[in-house]
Amino acid sequence: MALRNALRNSAKYGFSGLLPQLSSSGHGRVCVSPFLLSQRRNNSTSSKIKVDFDSSTGVAVMRMQSPPVNSLSLDFLTEFSISLEKLEMDKSCRGLIITSSLPKVFSAGLDIMEMYAKSPESCGVFWKAVQEMWLKLYGSNMVTIAAINGSSPAGGCLMSLGCDYRIMAENPRYSIGLNETQLGIVAPFWFKDTMVNTVGHRTTEMALELGLLYSAPEALKIGLVDRLVPEDQVLTTATETMAKWLAIPDHARQITKSMMRKPTIDKLMSNREADIHNFVSFITKDSIQKSLRMYLEMLKKRKG
Repeated sequence: MALRNALRNSAKYGFSGLLPQLSSSGHGRVCVSPFLLSQRRNNSTSSKIKVDFDSSTGVAVMRMQSPPVNSLSLDFLTEFSISLEKLEMDKSCRGLIITSSLPKVFSAGLDIMEMYAKSPESCGVFWKAVQEMWLKLYGSNMVTIAAINGSSPAGGCLMSLGCDYRIMAENPRYSIGLNETQLGIVAPFWFKDTMVNTVGHRTTEMALELGLLYSAPEALKIGLVDRLVPEDQVLTTATETMAKWLAIPDHARQITKSMMRKPTIDKLMSNREADIHNFVSFITKDSIQKSLRMYLEMLKKRKG
């Protein structure tokens, strides 16, 4: 428990696990996996996601509330995906704003404790849940806006990139980016593809090779986020921005979004099992587990 708390209280670190780099291609059918509807439905002891839906506007606000840093654990990912799927099925819900209920952090990324001292089977289930979160968010028919009211490294950055539009608090102490290589690890191909689609190939190449975390102003400059506003205006600005997006006829916007994103989604859909296999093979190596243990011990010492 001490290790878990030490890890989760280190909000300045982004944890996206130790991920294999895959080079793959191909196209597959986009479908909704029933996995997360049947896994761990009743296992969570407390709600990690709070959803408020305003039927008069057709807009839902999803608040992540898993203290201390909204780590993307299996329970969190499962609840997130189930909540998203429920909203997707409600045709009266046209827009979704995702934000954090916690101060200073949007999400610190994947929970490393889901990958340390776990069986291959557990690691596979966890990685499938990460895939599911991204597939549902990146392919959503709803307008999705990330209201980033704190730091968002690694997996938190991936979640932000999955949205249509990103509004971030204008605070230079907050950072965002896929910083995996700073920890000696590698972002998988679909993390890379998502960032390339957002900021371009060269900027992504530099960012991923150097494991860069961008301050809010730097993130705006490269197009990683679309707008900066004072911290107390992030949610209201997201609501105002949503109205502009919803003024576009749904069918035209949805078809255009699918046209832009479907090739990237299809690439993962065609390679999901290979991606899981590679992740499990990598994360369960003795050398990687040793590195995770050393990293956790370092975090424990920092906290002490």
